[in-house]
Amino acid sequence: MTSDQHDPTAPTVGVGPHPLPWPDDGRLDPELLRDGDRRNVLDQFRYWKLEAIVAELDKSRAGLHVAIQNWEHDFNIGSMVRTANAFNVAAVHIVGRRRWNRRGAMVTDRYLRVVHHDSAHALFDALAEEGVVPVGVDNLPGSVPLETARLPEKCCLIFGSEGPGL
Repeated sequence: MTSDQHDPTAPTVGVGPHPLPWPDDGRLDPELLRDGDRRNVLDQFRYWKLEAIVAELDKSRAGLHVAIQNWEHDFNIGSMVRTANAFNVAAVHIVGRRRWNRRGAMVTDRYLRVVHHDSAHALFDALAEEGVVPVGVDNLPGSVPLETARLPEKCCLIFGSEGPGL
């Protein structure tokens, strides 16, 4: 099958063009109404503008933050961002290099706040300003299993790089 042929067995993602007349709603994107919405979003957000989706998600964000160390090349960062988005966390903090493999995030980084920090000190300063308690996640001797830990409502789970850990 050539690239210009349609595969009838391929799964359809999203929805096609919205039937006329279009709803009068400032959250809706005229291009998506016209062309259809093939994004990986919840059905309640079909045809919505990106900014409108983020504003709606902001109303119900969890107090949880997630921080990921990016000291060496780590393909897991994108997956962590995608998972954080699924839990509608308050923010994802990336510590270290600004560059990371966004492919694994599958565009979900557009729907949440992603903050970069040059150092762990900068992360801790930012968390303190927001009243967020840092919590290291690692399997070091003396660690407490996460499922038994009593976490503050506003906390930041900090994950180290693959290999060296925190």
